[in-house]
Amino acid sequence: MFGICRGFQEMNVAHGGTLWQAVQDVGGHMDHREDKTATLDAQYAPAHDIYLEPGSQLAALAGHAEVVRVNSLHSQGVRALGRGLAIEARAPDGLIEAFRVESAAAFALAVQWHPEWHVLSQPLSQALFAAFGAAARERAARHRAQPR
Repeated sequence: MFGICRGFQEMNVAHGGTLWQAVQDVGGHMDHREDKTATLDAQYAPAHDIYLEPGSQLAALAGHAEVVRVNSLHSQGVRALGRGLAIEARAPDGLIEAFRVESAAAFALAVQWHPEWHVLSQPLSQALFAAFGAAARERAARHRAQPR
């Protein structure tokens, strides 16, 4: 499973977490929304850093980097993290930007940003989709190997 943006938010709620409806209105949080008057390239351009949790799955995918720059196009954000989820990355204001499902037998990661935008020019985005694709192929192979 790979949750992106709203999928990230929905996974959190499905695990019993809650959301800020307008992060930009919450004291101490930055405005994570895009400028809707800008071009799409400007809207989806890298907007802020995220700080990867040491030893996390995301840090491993990022070559053990500590900081990565991502785009930001959302007003909602995780207020309380759902049960069974582990933080993978945070924005400079502390807002959760990525998490994983702790008990997942396979790839189960969610990110608040849009890694699909200009994926070929973003090494972390490439690594995320490669890992998700590999997990999907492994699952398909297990399914094909099961007796019917």
